[in-house]
Amino acid sequence: MALSSLKGEYTVTREMLADHAGSGSLPVLATPVLSALFEGAAARIAQESLEEGDTTVGTEITVKHLAPTPCGGKITVEAKLLKREGRIFRFELSARDRAGTIATGSHVRVCVHSERFIHKAEARKTADES
Repeated sequence: MALSSLKGEYTVTREMLADHAGSGSLPVLATPVLSALFEGAAARIAQESLEEGDTTVGTEITVKHLAPTPCGGKITVEAKLLKREGRIFRFELSARDRAGTIATGSHVRVCVHSERFIHKAEARKTADES
């Protein structure tokens, strides 16, 4: 049973299509765009339980994109928080259009302190690559 869930409804726009997003040649919902919608829903769920100054980052996502959705199609994206283990959040993902399921998957997010994480990322720019 899910600890928490969040649904989002979207209309597929030109910018969301594979041939526009660079992930394919057809005018259908792009898998990377769908993945981003999944991650956004999961991030919003996780953020509800965090301390000020903390956030989560995605560390793993698995998406099975099962059916195409054209421009103008309506989709519902859902993320369900299945488990929280300390800093780790585990999600189940699903998406539907009017004809049925278009995608399923799983996602893992990890809690980080925002300022420390950005500092760590910035330090990678100056790291010696020798």
